[in-house]
Amino acid sequence: MSTLRDPLTLPAFTTANRVFMAPMTRMRAAQPGDVPTDLMREYYTQRAGAGLIVTEGSPISPQAKGYFATPGIHTAEQIAGWRRITDAVHEKGGKITLQLWHVGRVTHPTFQGGEPGVSASALPFSGTTTIEGPDGTLITADSPTPRALATEELAGIVDDFRRATVNARSAGFDMVEIHGANGYLLQQFMSISSNHRDDQYGGNLVNRARLALEVVDAVVDAWDAAHVGMRISPMIKFGGLDDSDGLEMGLHIASELSRRELGYLHLCEPDWADGPELDDDFRIKLREAFNGVIIAAGNYTVDKSARVLRADWADAIAFGRPFIANPDLPQRLFNDAPLNELRPELIYGGDAAGYTDYPVLTN
Repeated sequence: MSTLRDPLTLPAFTTANRVFMAPMTRMRAAQPGDVPTDLMREYYTQRAGAGLIVTEGSPISPQAKGYFATPGIHTAEQIAGWRRITDAVHEKGGKITLQLWHVGRVTHPTFQGGEPGVSASALPFSGTTTIEGPDGTLITADSPTPRALATEELAGIVDDFRRATVNARSAGFDMVEIHGANGYLLQQFMSISSNHRDDQYGGNLVNRARLALEVVDAVVDAWDAAHVGMRISPMIKFGGLDDSDGLEMGLHIASELSRRELGYLHLCEPDWADGPELDDDFRIKLREAFNGVIIAAGNYTVDKSARVLRADWADAIAFGRPFIANPDLPQRLFNDAPLNELRPELIYGGDAAGYTDYPVLTN
């Protein structure tokens, strides 16, 4: 029976434990340019004890950006900034994966030259994002109805993911993770609630999955299958998306990723964002569909982690907000030590407060 303490062998490398750090937007990249900073390096290095760090989403192009001060992976300055982070994490013995991100419609004209975002279809939705207000503070803003991407534009999106993968390799990452979850662009194509297209990228399940799988194939081509993971979130309610029909799509994507022998499948469970709780029947079917490493994330406790690992429904657990407040989370979990309380008002934007100033255990 596997436990959180145990090493885990992925196709590309072996992790020191199975307490992974989930991707979390923190909005602290340097402006202008969305360049990773020395403060970000400190943040990630503090958490190098994770079996694997999955970074915050990194926009693959200017069009892919949806939130203020999110660190990109499409300029030389961004690559150099990330390289300083990966080098520091590796010096601490850690492993780190870059999450490749295109937000699609969950954006604001502030980031898009005055234009709306793009999506599978031009459908109004209730999503919001975070922008810088006139006084420099961060404010929540509505995302406008997006523009539907033309069929001939989609090859360019795929190429952006491919180039971002090449850039991630140059930046020294151990893997890349394709963000196919949380209501962003790839899930906007996968979900029938946001995809009303009548071309080869819309309609039936296979067509709606087409763009996501073309991205997977391009990213694999730019590296190899062992160094690529993907995050999915069937049934999520986030960013204005209601993926109530998503279980069948989730299993289809899992099966296709298994056929491609991807490095891992990262399941973001929907109940952390007002979605339903996944039942054990789905976990069993997911394990049957994907014959590889499964990472589970979403409101996990130690007891829930033990149950899912014991049943072999997942191989590692990714923790989000507990890792914000506890840089040494693995040590605390392994020793049944108390956890620091999160300061939620300091999650997004700002400086070191609520970012790199949480205390660690003393010996």
